[in-house]
Amino acid sequence: MQNITLSVDETVIRAVRLYAAERGSTVNALVREYLTGIARREDRARKARQRIRELSERSKARIGSRTWTREELHER
Repeated sequence: MQNITLSVDETVIRAVRLYAAERGSTVNALVREYLTGIARREDRARKARQRIRELSERSKARIGSRTWTREELHER
């Protein structure tokens, strides 16, 4: 693992230390979990975008020349 240095307001640190202690955790563990969650969500989103591109490229569906006006799209 790699160490990083963060600058955080002392009042925030006190509150987060209390929050972590109440949950039997540490500030370090909370930050690690949070950053890991961000990385996982971004990885899933990247993979989903790639899968959509792949499916789109393999699709046999074709878009015709038909266009609609704003009024046609919003007719009731």
